[in-house]
This record gives sequence, C-alpha cells and structure tokens, in this order.
Amino acid sequence: MTMQTKIILALGLAAALSAPVAAVAQSAQTKATVDSAKAAGIVGEQADGFLGFVTAAADPAIKSAVAEINAGRAELYSQAAAKNGVTPAAAGAAAFESVVKAKLRPGDYYRPAGGGWTRK
Repeated sequence: MTMQTKIILALGLAAALSAPVAAVAQSAQTKATVDSAKAAGIVGEQADGFLGFVTAAADPAIKSAVAEINAGRAELYSQAAAKNGVTPAAAGAAAFESVVKAKLRPGDYYRPAGGGWTRK
C-alpha cells in the first residue's frame, strides 16, 4: 500500500467513523452498552479495528452489542477497502491506527498487533 493510499484510506475512515451512529449500524443503546463494558474493562479495541473481549466472562447483552458494532465496522472496512484497492483487513488496521487509537480514553484497554491487552 502506497503512502498516498494510506492517507486517503485514513481520511476516509476517519470521516466514516466520525459520522452519525447509523453510518456504522449501531444504536444508541448498543453504543452505551459497549461504552459501559469498556469502562468496566470487559471490552477493548484491537489492532485489527474490531472490538474484542478483555475478559472471558461477558453477558449476552454485551456480546450482542459487540457483534453489532463489529458487523457495522466490517461493512465500513469493506467499503473503504473497495474504494482504496486494499483488503478489508488493511482498512481495519488503518482505522485502528488513524482513528480508533486516538479516541482511546485513559483506562481503556487496547490490544496492539501481536501484543496482549494494554491499559491506556
């Protein structure tokens, strides 16, 4: 992937992830559930651009909310990949690096590529 492609992809993903909630197929309740799970250290952001479980024990509502948000992100990454001539995996990784990482709040968990869960 060229630097120009990375920049275009990052800008497109930044705009899409900053768009209204409907753009990434999530409800306000879903977002609130995930935000609460993040604050509790149950859910974190991963280097692939998707949410993951920091702890193994998550109730069904949290699992459903994570699945809903991840499905929306997968669609977004597929669209960005098609527009930029990259794979959806590359789009997800670019989103993590350029958008998601910057939005992490103190205390949030994230998992960098090849690493374990880390608290910001």
